[in-house]
Amino acid sequence: MSHSDGRVGRGAGRVTTMSNRLLEVACEIAEEAGERIREASRSQARIEHKGAVDLVTETDLAIEAFATQRLRGEFPDHLIVGEEASGSGGIARPGDDQLAWYLDPVDGTTNFAHSYPQYAFSLGLARGRVRLLGVVHDPTRRETFVAETGGGATCNGEPIAVSEVGDLSRALIGTGFPYDRREHLDFYFGFLREFIMETHGIRRAGSAALDLCCVASGRLDGFWEWKLKPWDTVAGTVIVSEAGGQVSDFRGAAFEPYGEQTLVSNGRLHQQMIETLGRGFPD
Repeated sequence: MSHSDGRVGRGAGRVTTMSNRLLEVACEIAEEAGERIREASRSQARIEHKGAVDLVTETDLAIEAFATQRLRGEFPDHLIVGEEASGSGGIARPGDDQLAWYLDPVDGTTNFAHSYPQYAFSLGLARGRVRLLGVVHDPTRRETFVAETGGGATCNGEPIAVSEVGDLSRALIGTGFPYDRREHLDFYFGFLREFIMETHGIRRAGSAALDLCCVASGRLDGFWEWKLKPWDTVAGTVIVSEAGGQVSDFRGAAFEPYGEQTLVSNGRLHQQMIETLGRGFPD
């Protein structure tokens, strides 16, 4: 896999050479957002609390404003569902035929606020519930993950694929905890306990978008999390699917970006993960 400079222009590989203005613009926005995030990371940002453990920084607001303005200029008829604009109230749900962009300006804001180098810009496009494309840019590693339905998945222009691990006991699995974890700690720990017992290891890195890309590139073998939002998952789940992975809810039903359950794997582990999650539910 190339780790050259993180640029995602039209020469970046099989996915991004497609003459597709939607994907081209998404990649351009991700590249510019990455530069702005890197610049912002050099100075202390003002931090506000949206909840007890939920933060927003000046950088989140500035990057979302930049990306939103660019998208509206290019695609004025498209809906834009951004974390900072949508997170404080009800999330707009597009109609079945409406194109909607799902934008997370800094996925992993807590990490960013603490200068912990695990955060990303995430931008996905869907028509109704059908996910179409995704771009996730990691500013610290200068890696850009790109996928379009039917076009494969790349990192910095090089094709990526999920791992071949077929036994949960040999698997490295990612997870995260919702913002209401203090109120429901025992419930969430039930699932964590089951996976600790069944897997080679668990990682909780703090950026769902990057966790999904880690599954797509074989760095993780699977991932589960409760109560993610569509701006967390639309882009990354397209990338996982196009890298050969599987995406569903915790019982194996079709993934719903507005639902509460996100389960992704390399496909080989999917049924084992469903069974493990099933044991985590209270009797």
